[in-house]
Amino acid sequence: MFCLIIGISIGYFHPTDFKVSTTSAIVLTLWLSVLLLATNKPLRNTMGFGLIGYLSFIAIGIFTVSCHNQKQFPTHYSHYINEHIESLTPITFSIREVLKPSQYHNKYIVNIIDVNNKSVKGKLLLNLEKDSLPALTVDGIYKSNVLFKEVPKPLNPNQFDYKSYLKKQYIYHQITCSRPLLFKTQQRRLTLFGLAEKIRNHIILKLKSYNFTPNELSIIKALLLGQRQDINKETYSNYANAGAIHILAVSGLHVGIILLLFSALLKPIEHFKHGKPIKMVLLIGLLWGFAIIAGLSASVTRAVTMFSVVAIAVNLKRPTNIYNTLAVSVFILLLFKPLFLFDVGFQLSYLAVLGIVAIDPLLYKLYQPKYWLLDKLWHTLTVTIAAQFGILPISLFYFHQFPGLFFISNLVIIPVLGLILGLGILVMILSLLNILPSVFVNFYGGIITQMNRFVDWIAKHEEFLFTDLPFNLLYVMAAYIFIITLVRFYIKRNYNTLRLVLIALLFIQLSVIVTDYLKPTNRLVIFHKSRHTLIGHVAKNTIVVAHDLKEKQPTENNIITNYVIGNHINAIKGDTLRSVYLLNKKILLVVDSIGVYHIKSFKPDYVLLRQSPKLNLNRLIDSLQPQQIIADGSNYKSYVAHWKTICEKRKLPFHYTNTMGAFIIDY
Repeated sequence: MFCLIIGISIGYFHPTDFKVSTTSAIVLTLWLSVLLLATNKPLRNTMGFGLIGYLSFIAIGIFTVSCHNQKQFPTHYSHYINEHIESLTPITFSIREVLKPSQYHNKYIVNIIDVNNKSVKGKLLLNLEKDSLPALTVDGIYKSNVLFKEVPKPLNPNQFDYKSYLKKQYIYHQITCSRPLLFKTQQRRLTLFGLAEKIRNHIILKLKSYNFTPNELSIIKALLLGQRQDINKETYSNYANAGAIHILAVSGLHVGIILLLFSALLKPIEHFKHGKPIKMVLLIGLLWGFAIIAGLSASVTRAVTMFSVVAIAVNLKRPTNIYNTLAVSVFILLLFKPLFLFDVGFQLSYLAVLGIVAIDPLLYKLYQPKYWLLDKLWHTLTVTIAAQFGILPISLFYFHQFPGLFFISNLVIIPVLGLILGLGILVMILSLLNILPSVFVNFYGGIITQMNRFVDWIAKHEEFLFTDLPFNLLYVMAAYIFIITLVRFYIKRNYNTLRLVLIALLFIQLSVIVTDYLKPTNRLVIFHKSRHTLIGHVAKNTIVVAHDLKEKQPTENNIITNYVIGNHINAIKGDTLRSVYLLNKKILLVVDSIGVYHIKSFKPDYVLLRQSPKLNLNRLIDSLQPQQIIADGSNYKSYVAHWKTICEKRKLPFHYTNTMGAFIIDY
């Protein structure tokens, strides 16, 4: 398993030619197969045999990544477009998935069918300008003349890399279009995604005819149909701050509960001849049917795959190891979706399960309640804490916050989640049959409302929500090593396991020292901020922020807080924008809209142009002779284009933050 993960990582970060990866995988796999069949058992335990086995799975991992990367094949649309020429290209595409809309655009993932009447493959991000017309439907086929644009890279340090996120889904370009320029064709392709969309829309239409409030309906759609687009920002934030955000994403928890419900309902089938295998097939079919209705999202797919393997293992009643079961499900998933390895949800799901499997039995044994209800509550608490041990380091790395009351929210919500899901399935069935009583609607809607109110109450205790916690990859490694060694020591208390715990503590100390050593010491950052100027000056573990933003405090700006968290900076101070920054032996001159720069006593190394100053740039260069010209996001684009042309003619470096990102000066 680890070799497959290594192979996938190599294949992603260092792409290999498809023919080379295919040949290597075939040769090594055949070699391993021959050795397995031809050699005896003692030879299989040799180092050479093990090395061939490891290399084979690494090669399979590399091949899997290459095989799924359509960009390597001649039919990919990227071979039929010219990114450097801004011209409209006629394309035909089908809607694959509906995404959460932004402020100005509805967003979709689309499959390209043809470019310039040439049949191609590949996925794009479609930004459709918002209007009053109904949203586009999955599987609908449209034609338009579009401009292909690369997904922009992050322009500021430590900003979320949306380009990399889409790349892991094999999406490399985006197109922007308005409804009048989009022409629907009479053609239609029916796919699983389209079928799922039809079923979901039919269910939602039926539910809307009943007396559910918009907030209740949005939660029902999230819990049962995997659709979170309609959840309002406040509700989503409340669940995140209460440590219950996993409730809103159809994942392992939901699928596990649904598996138990279906297994209980189908239990009478076991009494018939061949009842157990029939029950197993029905269970797996129902699970995958649920996955299709929920849109086959990444979280649903991995959860259903994992529990399908579990269902097979349980119903066959063969002695199985839960770790082997998890490994099989991971192996199957990564073969079909290798880049799931880098998906946050994938990592959180399996780490949570590993935490529960490894740590929950140890915690549960600490106390043995006599009463059934107390026992169930205690076990829910131990499962929640065990899962937190599994996901806490990686969660801090990605989200930089820790909800201190997570155990209370989960202790209340998880026991009733089975009831919510069971009743929810019944609500959907009755609504489809048009026999859903209004009393049941009010009862079920009331449960959802009370759950939302409880989560809101938990979220309001902000003193227990720890935010902006810096946690890097080195800390993640150190934390997991410490957790693993601590669990080993608890299971087997001896000198060797104690020594491992102490080594893990030393590694934690080392990670802190290395992180502190790698912090920026003397640095000036000119951040990109549209229509504004934002400068951060880092010295002595403090960043002094000068800006012309509406926010009074620099801590209110995400650009600054992301940088502070990512670089483990302890303090933030505010300052006014200066005309000159003395950076040891380097000098930065700031020229604003007034355009005054008469300085004769020194020559600046850098000149920052802000707020579109009306000046003669040639004259400025001749008089000051700077080494580089910088323009931030506060300038008019027409001015920037003119300045860039002048600098190119004079062969003077020019940096525009809107296209090249933040400008960093280390001194």
